[in-house]
Amino acid sequence: MIKHIETAGFLLTLLSFLHIAFPRYFGWKEGLRSLSLINRQMMQVHTFFIAFFVFLIGFLCWSSAADLASTALGQKILLGLSVFWIVRLFFQLFIYSKELWRGKRFETTVHIIFIVFWIYLSAVFFVAGSKFFYIE
Repeated sequence: MIKHIETAGFLLTLLSFLHIAFPRYFGWKEGLRSLSLINRQMMQVHTFFIAFFVFLIGFLCWSSAADLASTALGQKILLGLSVFWIVRLFFQLFIYSKELWRGKRFETTVHIIFIVFWIYLSAVFFVAGSKFFYIE
């Protein structure tokens, strides 16, 4: 299980760096132009902090997998991460409009990859964190 936590951490770290490409790929310079300054900057700042949080969680998993898997506090953190990624999976499946990916080969592929990724993260963190219930 430790290898899976480390793998999840490495993948989350990679995901955090993908956020660097978001403004250009999604055309934010043009797309956000119509927003008020506060809304535009909130979008940019929140994206930064989401990426930063994902990086920190990835680094924690990558660097401290054994501690997370073997301590009560670590397992509580893993359960919390499992809940976080389950909710993210729910949003991927039911909140994002199908119009964003349906009938588009690349977008459908990315959609499926992220569904698999969210399931993987949810499962790894849940299985590793559920051992908390068995610690005396």
